Amino acid sequence: MSNILLSVNGIEVIYNHVILVLKGVSLQVPEGRVVALLGGNGAGKTTTLRAVSNLLAGERGEVTKGSIELRGERIEKLSTSEMVNRGVIQVMEGRHCFAHLSIEDNLMTGAYTRKDGKAAVARTLEKVYAYFPRLKTRRTSQAAYTSGGEQQMCAIGRALMAEPKMVLLDEPSMGLAPQIVEEVFEIVKDLNTKEKTTFLLAEQNTNMALRYADYGYILENGRIVMDGQAAALRENEDVKEFYLGMGGGDRKSFKDVKSYKRRKRWIS
Repeated sequence: MSNILLSVNGIEVIYNHVILVLKGVSLQVPEGRVVALLGGNGAGKTTTLRAVSNLLAGERGEVTKGSIELRGERIEKLSTSEMVNRGVIQVMEGRHCFAHLSIEDNLMTGAYTRKDGKAAVARTLEKVYAYFPRLKTRRTSQAAYTSGGEQQMCAIGRALMAEPKMVLLDEPSMGLAPQIVEEVFEIVKDLNTKEKTTFLLAEQNTNMALRYADYGYILENGRIVMDGQAAALRENEDVKEFYLGMGGGDRKSFKDVKSYKRRKRWIS
């Protein structure tokens, strides 16, 4: 069993003091693994990532119950910069790049917290270019004039410049062509295998995420309704029907599945 890097224990998240978005979410991310948070739009995936990286305050959200631990240390009260110092970096949904800066300058902004000198940063930059050769060819281009795929790669590359232990990746496939999505996920898997970078990724593209993740959690309406090894989830009939677009059926929600009622551990 791998060491548990991140442990989220029964958290509730409320926005604007009234809107309950997460209702007792628990999950674990073992060190060196790729864990996927799956579910439709509005299921609570982004909120879960923001709770971990302490970005909720900017959205008027807060964790009101439960705890979040990084290597056994409570982290709910840490600032975002303290989270970066502990090696946790979030790549936001929507490819946030500095439009007016070049690709290389964008990447270099990811290294501003580093204290190990220019030579070490330069080595990391070369490593990022080795994983993202497309960025190397566009290194002097203004980010605004690069493709959506290149901007997504730039956003991930910038996170890697901080030499993170864990990357929180929010909807990496959003708005990208299928072959670019595949390219991005291949790089994620590569980074996980070679650099031992841990990933917690929120993704609506369940099919793609389960091909590359080790483990998956399915969120619906702010609750985890199912979890398991990615390979097992891929073969699960209910997951196939609801999230992989296979099989007929006009059920409105995963909760209508009879097996959901049968398994006590899924019922909160």
